[in-house]
Amino acid sequence: MKLKSNIQAAALGVSLLSTLNSQLSTALAQGSLTPPGPPGATMLTLSQIEPRTAIACAPCAITQPGSYYLTTNLTVSTGDAIDIDTNGVTLDLNGFTISSTDPSDSGYGIFINGGLQNITIANGFIQGGVTNNGNGVYSGNGFGYGIEYSGVPPVNVLVLRVSVLGCLYDGIFLHIGDSTVVESCLVQTVGGLGIEASKVTESSAIDCGGAGVFGDQVSDCYGVCSSFGTGIYATTARNCSSSSANGFGISAYTVFNCYGYSSGGVGVSSDTALNCYGVSESSGNDGGVNADNAQNCYGFSSTGAGVSAPLAQNCYGSSNTGTGVFANAALSCFGVSDGYDYGIYAVTAENCSGSSIGGVGMYATASAVNCYGLSSSSTGVNAP
Repeated sequence: MKLKSNIQAAALGVSLLSTLNSQLSTALAQGSLTPPGPPGATMLTLSQIEPRTAIACAPCAITQPGSYYLTTNLTVSTGDAIDIDTNGVTLDLNGFTISSTDPSDSGYGIFINGGLQNITIANGFIQGGVTNNGNGVYSGNGFGYGIEYSGVPPVNVLVLRVSVLGCLYDGIFLHIGDSTVVESCLVQTVGGLGIEASKVTESSAIDCGGAGVFGDQVSDCYGVCSSFGTGIYATTARNCSSSSANGFGISAYTVFNCYGYSSGGVGVSSDTALNCYGVSESSGNDGGVNADNAQNCYGFSSTGAGVSAPLAQNCYGSSNTGTGVFANAALSCFGVSDGYDYGIYAVTAENCSGSSIGGVGMYATASAVNCYGLSSSSTGVNAP
């Protein structure tokens, strides 16, 4: 009986498997396996991924939002090269140069109409033929302005990796106080302002008739003014280096880790100067570092104070004929005068050292605590 039962169960299993296999075969047989034709292209074109419009001639006016790119170098003999007249424009110079031979220097390399927003300009060169005669006089053919706006300031503007050379007036001029950014740009030999934007990073403006770099937040920049302007002028300047012929090397509300030089003015001028180095070779009373609060700074001046601050902490000031450190409160400072002035002159001095060739080494009108003064021909320490 048991053998007969096993045989019947086996027969039933074979019958079910046969039925299932038949259904699977029917389900898989859905059509011909022969391809209808050769394989087609599956990659998207660049125009499908990012639709862009080519610019191959100038002058050119951009009146529709979108992405644009240069396909060749562009040259104009008068006026503007490219005008941006609408919002939402990305302009890729694509490594090419926009140049001008205009004898009137009246045009713009790239002009941004007033009040626009969401503009990006990147990757190329704007060039004119303006030069500096060595005395701060700029002349020659070309653009008046590199990149600039007119009227209501633009917002959300980015200028990236653009070089501007040889313009009679400004290089890259955007508006401060708004969302305007200049990054990794170079401006050289312009008769006016080099770079102006709310935020300027990793950029240089050299041989400028006006301020080199002017911004709210300026970092890792280099600015050089050939005249009476400021090398770098900012609300906050970080890790910058600059110089000016007759103005401030650096002038900012707060200055961190910066170097400022002036041959005819103040090296570093600020409310708060931290870890800064300022040099003034002026024949007047201009200081190397002039600040309300100077910490960990070194300042040198030919005839003025090396470091001049109401509060000077951990500072070193040196002067050829003026005072080394001039302060209301001098804390842990060292001052040197190579002339007949004071090494350190302060109301109160603590833990300070001062030296003077022909004047007083250390002079304090109120108190001197733990101080040392040296003079070759006068008093070492003069204090109550």
